[in-house]
Amino acid sequence: MKSRNISLFLILITVAQLCCKKQETTLYLRYPEDVSITIDVPEMELKKPNLLIFYALPNGNSTAWTMGKRLENGDDWHFDIQHISAQTRFLRQQVNDRNIIVAYLENDLKSWPSWRRKYPNSSVLIHNIVDSVAAQFPSKDLKIALNGHSGGGSFIFGYLNGIDKIPNLVERISFIDSNYGYKDSLCHDEKLIDWLQGSDNRYLTVYAYNDSIALYKGKSFVSATGGTWYRSKMMIKDLGRSFDFTVDDRDSLIWYNALENRIQIILKHNPDRGIYHTEQVELNGFIHSILSGTLREEKAYRYFGQRVYNDFIK
Repeated sequence: MKSRNISLFLILITVAQLCCKKQETTLYLRYPEDVSITIDVPEMELKKPNLLIFYALPNGNSTAWTMGKRLENGDDWHFDIQHISAQTRFLRQQVNDRNIIVAYLENDLKSWPSWRRKYPNSSVLIHNIVDSVAAQFPSKDLKIALNGHSGGGSFIFGYLNGIDKIPNLVERISFIDSNYGYKDSLCHDEKLIDWLQGSDNRYLTVYAYNDSIALYKGKSFVSATGGTWYRSKMMIKDLGRSFDFTVDDRDSLIWYNALENRIQIILKHNPDRGIYHTEQVELNGFIHSILSGTLREEKAYRYFGQRVYNDFIK
């Protein structure tokens, strides 16, 4: 399908929204047999370009928990810790020159690392997932963002492992405390460097907290080299050979910025040895992962600040 053509799929969505006066439409797909894809489609304006965000779920979470809802008596607490749906609605209010579409990616094992181990050809399957969903939203200006929290980062690395060069279609890659699988031996650094150098409209965002000293029930649960803190330091070192980073240590966060903030690696201090895994999403983390490096960065919100999307929770 050529990108300039409007798919029947997209026309049907638009007609349904007009008939039902709906601002959002949720679509459900299965591909392959054990992957659920839930697509949150806004009120489409066909003249606007599309930004399609692939959000790979964290380990152990359902799509419903990840999307979030306003808590009622008896609800599971997981509904109140990510709120990707509400953060998306906030984004749509701030970004009015694009249609923002979010595809939630969940597998039956509730773990992308486990799912990839199950399939020797996982990288091929991941590319098929991305290409199949992207084909439903054709546009000459279509861009995609690869995003994921926790084990969701494994989906992104599975995508990177399956290619020699990151496609021009990819505009943004975001690891929300999820870059456990980063390895220079797999040429992740070379692929990211080549991609970032290819255009001024490409963005890399990485979050991590000092999990190497964090305690759970009084015990360490991440090795000194096994967590995102260590992997993020590796990324800074590897990317630093090609890009000049500035360092800004403020408000418990260390901001490593390069390419006029198109690269942001944000590390959180951890003097109390706490666990800040989910807060990196909850405290406007998804919002910042889409707006970092743009003119809208930290406008009407602050990363790791008060939640700005509460009015958008349904």
